[in-house]
Amino acid sequence: MQQKIPKLGARNTRQRTAVIKVLRDFDNFASAKDIYNALQVKEAKVGLTTVYRTLQSLSEIDAVDALHMPSGETLYRHCDSLHHHHHLVCIRCGRTEEVDGGPIEEWAKSISEQHGFELTGHDAEIFGVCGSCQTKLKTAPKS
Repeated sequence: MQQKIPKLGARNTRQRTAVIKVLRDFDNFASAKDIYNALQVKEAKVGLTTVYRTLQSLSEIDAVDALHMPSGETLYRHCDSLHHHHHLVCIRCGRTEEVDGGPIEEWAKSISEQHGFELTGHDAEIFGVCGSCQTKLKTAPKS
């Protein structure tokens, strides 16, 4: 089944559609450069600046998940989930699991109220090493 490509602004251009289609091919979060390189392999004529602008636009309308890494780099992933969620991210392989915020949601609301803020949003990502990578690390030969 072909999913509808979200319209961005007044125009849904060929370049924007190409970025979204390539983004859907990635299983994990990907950088703008990774997405740009995948477009080059597919011989799609989309410039790197257009990739960055498109990803920013998609992020602003919540059409993609944007993950702000501790290094400062932003990674992107196509998201089918319409509800608010967070991510567990493996720092070794990039595997990502969507998780419900649970107590984080109440904490964000409570802490905002305590400080006289009206909560408009929050972001919480959890980084670690997945079970598969832990196993690989334990069984890797010592050098």
